[in-house]
Amino acid sequence: MKFRKIGSAVLLLVFAAVAAHAAPSRYKIANRFHLPGEDRWDYLKADADGGRVFVSHGTQTQVMDEKSGRLLGTIPDTKGVHGIALAGKRRKGYLSNGKDTSVTVFDLKTLATLGKIKVTGGNPDAILYDDFSGQVFTFNGKSGNATVIDPAADTVIATIELGGKPEEGAGDGKGHIYLNLEDKNAIAVIDAGTRKITRTFSMAPGEGPSGIAMDTEGNRLFSVCENKLLIVLDPASGKVVATVPIGAGVDGVVFDPGLKRIYASNGEGTLTVVQERDKDHFAVLETFPTQKGARTIALDPHTHHLFLSTAEFGPAPVPSAENPKGRPPVKPNSFTVLDVAPDPPPR
Repeated sequence: MKFRKIGSAVLLLVFAAVAAHAAPSRYKIANRFHLPGEDRWDYLKADADGGRVFVSHGTQTQVMDEKSGRLLGTIPDTKGVHGIALAGKRRKGYLSNGKDTSVTVFDLKTLATLGKIKVTGGNPDAILYDDFSGQVFTFNGKSGNATVIDPAADTVIATIELGGKPEEGAGDGKGHIYLNLEDKNAIAVIDAGTRKITRTFSMAPGEGPSGIAMDTEGNRLFSVCENKLLIVLDPASGKVVATVPIGAGVDGVVFDPGLKRIYASNGEGTLTVVQERDKDHFAVLETFPTQKGARTIALDPHTHHLFLSTAEFGPAPVPSAENPKGRPPVKPNSFTVLDVAPDPPPR
């Protein structure tokens, strides 16, 4: 009898595992929007109120209609563009241009360029508009500092030394900005009012953090790391609350407050979907296949659609002085924005 009970239990576990493996996906690739150009890319930004997606793409920033994928306009002369920040109250947008150490200011409605601001550091990468303080922050990768811009006058008002190489930052809506320091495996906390670092805390066992997002209601930070971990932290104490496995080549992460889900975009060609059970418990809901190279992500919290940019690649060349990493070329006419949607749509 004892042997039969154990056997039955084992069979039940096997059947459960098979059922879980065979469970249908909760997501689908609703659209593959093709945009012109053969350059590299970085961040995307969804303008939920305007129904648009801003896409960084080499020396230009493209703006597409979220539903149809139609190219609505292009903001030119954004050399080595990385990040996109939208200051809705000011009716302006800001683009961080890594190759000429500048920020492009543009009109949110017309997309017309309003000017350029020289930043106080090298290679401005991620950029953030902090709605609470009404300031724009660029995080400069080569110089390890942040440039603070006053959007009222579009002038630089401060430079913050960060003590490490910055990646992405997230605001809590209360005047605090949490910034990943890639080379320190840590998060720096910026007081937006004083424009100073107030503290820094470790995210071990996470290594090489890139993207960061926040559940402001639950007061939890989500940082994705190159050692295939999502680190959940309590910003009040700086303590790690949970670690969740994700895919390789991650660069971006977003949090959907309506669904209480975290999405990590992995360059290997997967999207890790993590469900927040409560503020201290998290579980992988599924690993959804996307496309190789789709490592950055944007979210429309109204529709719950996700947008990831990527392309097809040619053979990798032998590393050279011009291309020390041996990065493969982008195939012509292959640049794509994936539109990933919940299936079925949430009610």
